[in-house]
Amino acid sequence: MTKNEKVSFCIEQLERLYPEIPIPLDHKDPYTLLIAVLMSAQSTDVRVNQITPLLFERADNPYDMVKMSVEEIRNIIKPVGLSPMKSKGIHGLSQILINKHGGEVPQDLEALEELPAVGHKTASVVISQAFGIPAFPVDTHIHRLMYRWGFSSGKNVVQTERDAKRLFPKEKWNDLHLQIIWYGREYSPARGWRLENDIITRTIGRKSVINEYHKTRKN
Repeated sequence: MTKNEKVSFCIEQLERLYPEIPIPLDHKDPYTLLIAVLMSAQSTDVRVNQITPLLFERADNPYDMVKMSVEEIRNIIKPVGLSPMKSKGIHGLSQILINKHGGEVPQDLEALEELPAVGHKTASVVISQAFGIPAFPVDTHIHRLMYRWGFSSGKNVVQTERDAKRLFPKEKWNDLHLQIIWYGREYSPARGWRLENDIITRTIGRKSVINEYHKTRKN
């Protein structure tokens, strides 16, 4: 297969498996999505979805959030991990949204990245999922699969994002980044990976990855 044929095969399989694409983090608007994505760093979506209702019951907008202290926020979100940094970030960004953006989440990548505790990936998720602006946030699943499929070198997420944007049609970025995440979780995980269940890697995957898989299985 040529590279273009591999890309087309990948898209076809993902659209077949995920014609309807669920959003991993529960939210009702751009602000609650922003907070949920921030909380998901080094945590699981399941855990975040268990904690955000407790937080949003107290404050689901920046005006109510700043009425809480950093310590109060931290006590609620402690189960998701990294609560000292995340609670300061949530309180700080809420104040900035009020002061600089009229309490609204900006639809701009650079403005989002200026907010406390909001990195490039978090900002990219928000503009893609909340506003429908094309972006390609790269998490561990996408980074792993782009390497397994021979679409990226695997050196770092910056390069992986650049390669994904170069290979995939822009109008499909928002769907594909979610489809690849779900595929990685269900069919091509880091642990307990079974190549026979992974049709995309089995068909178009990097030969060295497939050979290493078979070598490991034999041992």
